[in-house]
Amino acid sequence: MSENGRSEHPRDTSERGRDVALFRYSLVRPLSDPELSPAERGALVRELAATSHLGPDGRWVSVSAPTLRRWLRAWRSGGFEALHPELRAQPTRTPAGILKAATTLKREAPERTAAQVARVLSEAGIGTVSPRTLQRHFARTGLRRGADNAPVRTFGRFEAGDFGELWTGDGLHGPVTAGRKTVLCAFVDDWSRAVPGWRWGPAEDTVRLEAALRRGLEVHGVPDRCFVDNGSAFTSAPFNRTLAVLGIGLVHSRVRQPSSRGKVERFFASVRSQFLVEIEARGGAASLTELSELFSAWLEGVYHRRRHSETGERPIDRVLRGRTLRRPSPAELHEAFLWSATRTVDRRSASVSLFSNHYEVDPALAGTKVELVFDPFDMTEIEVRYEGRPMGTALPRRISRHVHPAARPDEPPPPVRSGIDYLGLVAARVAAEQARRIAYAGVEQGPENDAPIKEEEQIKEEEQ
Repeated sequence: MSENGRSEHPRDTSERGRDVALFRYSLVRPLSDPELSPAERGALVRELAATSHLGPDGRWVSVSAPTLRRWLRAWRSGGFEALHPELRAQPTRTPAGILKAATTLKREAPERTAAQVARVLSEAGIGTVSPRTLQRHFARTGLRRGADNAPVRTFGRFEAGDFGELWTGDGLHGPVTAGRKTVLCAFVDDWSRAVPGWRWGPAEDTVRLEAALRRGLEVHGVPDRCFVDNGSAFTSAPFNRTLAVLGIGLVHSRVRQPSSRGKVERFFASVRSQFLVEIEARGGAASLTELSELFSAWLEGVYHRRRHSETGERPIDRVLRGRTLRRPSPAELHEAFLWSATRTVDRRSASVSLFSNHYEVDPALAGTKVELVFDPFDMTEIEVRYEGRPMGTALPRRISRHVHPAARPDEPPPPVRSGIDYLGLVAARVAAEQARRIAYAGVEQGPENDAPIKEEEQIKEEEQ
């Protein structure tokens, strides 16, 4: 590095280099506060050096105090660009012509892997080169991209340090049961690989997602963070409210990067290959209830008791060995799973409208914005809050909808049987009519039956 603090080597300006620079900046930023005294800055450096940090590759790393001071000096002299890692050119024994041809092949079809490019080079007689050499070459030149021409992200083998530090949630589409599709919402503990919460339902929506989380909260306690994707259920206001009330951190994965949720995807692969294949072999499940019962038996009797290939331990053993999570009180759990909506109170009528329902509130709230808190399955009782303070219960004026439109039940209730077989009654009536016609047609015309007819003919002759 030169006297002015700038490196004599070029900087890595790729996406990976930017991520490294952002990581370094997140550590030196608090150290750059001009209000800090040298003693305070030194204490903060020692504190940061004694703490593990989540690095840009997903691994927990420690950074020494001299390294932190060196990064701080680099940032002060060269700004954010000085925090990018240096590109140190390594001598290569691969001919430049082969690397040039490999670059052309990669640019021609970005979906080609390094191994495929190596095969093409060999088949065309250009030369032989290892795929690993090409991978390094593509990384240096910014060509390490996927089929969609987006840079390929590399994820380290991150693992939480204890039970409940991180729960990863996602949904898996399952078999058609009782004429309806099914979806499994599940949360996988990152450290133990156990499944603390799950729920089979007809859709991957907020109700089923919250039900899966609630099962885990009631059985195991409150985790530190939840790691989910960007689906509508995971970004919904009710789910975010639940986590906020319980003090659970929420982390969303980057768009189009499912590899970051590899543990839950690996669990879903086990569900497909071990559970769903057997469901199909037995002819499916008769109902959603039966599917849930069979899944619960498989989960507790097989998955949790089988040694995991990554950890070398059974998930149930890690759960028992891990820390005990805080159990939420019934009142806290009830509050966490209430839904809320913000409405402006009408100035003239002191009323609010919520999904075609109309309620009266305290007249003192006229013209203000209030929070309506309610159970999504019972919208007849609405609690009114103003700036976080309870302001009584709203008085229903007209109730058109008792259940929130997004709160659909798992299975529709079975219809009440009337005991009336309409078609059977119609068939019986028609059969009886046909029987009477057959009986009339079978009556024979004997001498006694002909007598009235003869008397009638004699009367007509006399009249003539």
